[in-house]
Amino acid sequence: MVHVRSSLAGLRSYVPGRKVPGAAILASNESPYGLLPGVADRLAELAGGLARYPDMGAGRLVDALAAHHGVAAERIAVGAGSSEVCAQLLHTVVDPGSEVVFGWRSFEAYPILTAVAGGVAVRVPLRDHAQDLPAMAAAVTGRTRLIFVCNPSNPTSTAVGAGALRDFVDRVPENVLIVIDEAYREYADPAADALDLFGDRPNVAVVRTFSKAYALAGLRVGYCVGPADVIAQARKTQIPFSVTALAQEAAVAALLDQPEVARRCALTVAERERVTRELRALGYGLPDSQANFVWLPLGQDSAAFAAHCLDKGVVVRAFPGEGVRVTIGLPEENSAFLALAEAWASAPTSRK
Repeated sequence: MVHVRSSLAGLRSYVPGRKVPGAAILASNESPYGLLPGVADRLAELAGGLARYPDMGAGRLVDALAAHHGVAAERIAVGAGSSEVCAQLLHTVVDPGSEVVFGWRSFEAYPILTAVAGGVAVRVPLRDHAQDLPAMAAAVTGRTRLIFVCNPSNPTSTAVGAGALRDFVDRVPENVLIVIDEAYREYADPAADALDLFGDRPNVAVVRTFSKAYALAGLRVGYCVGPADVIAQARKTQIPFSVTALAQEAAVAALLDQPEVARRCALTVAERERVTRELRALGYGLPDSQANFVWLPLGQDSAAFAAHCLDKGVVVRAFPGEGVRVTIGLPEENSAFLALAEAWASAPTSRK
């Protein structure tokens, strides 16, 4: 019998949001607006050139990102979505048995990627649905090699501010890599931009994605900006050719559509505020969101609430026993969800 690593025996596979034909899909935090216009035009031009391998170094994309952020190209690594970039950083600094600290609940890929890299996950409970940065700093030991800070936090939608981030980074030893995962940065308070705050720190890497605000979830492009010495090693761990030719060119084109990205994000934020306001009027308690989704801490009712929505053609993401994450979609999709939330709230057996 083939030997299988014992550390994987109890590991759960990543569970994506459900795709149900004909339903309103509010489970995976995707952009509801389709491809950016410039991206659609560029993809049409590239369709005939896919028999060749892509540029493994993604040179055009790296240069475009460097120009966009005003940093040297040597400080950027790319991957097939931010999940692969997180994996690259883990493989760069984690030895077998090293500890990786993150808030929990948080992005479901963190414990999976940590285990695959041979690390030991150290989960630090959230406080009021937010990353408890003082507790995460206190969890650092001599075996800690990396800390994930999901900000805004997935799935709980909250964000920590600039002051709290600065205090946290100042407390963490410089031999520990702090990875600030800003997958939802475009929907959040601009004052807490980790690149602006920590661009000169030798142990901070900032991870971002094209899957959310840039509407490229199906093409898988992510990247990080970090110290050049760390990035040089992280690039070695990338799966060869993981960022396809289409993905690279689509991401470059998306960077050129900043006004449209900003317009769409503003639409989503306005809908997020409407959804939050109406849910609270119905009696639901939910934290302030800084992302393109809201979090309903429904506890033991979470799975039943999600099933109630699914039965009426709206797919949301349940974390059984904890809460429900609801992506902000098009106005009509959000209204359909709110009608279901109202029906649930008014049912005699519902609890909020």
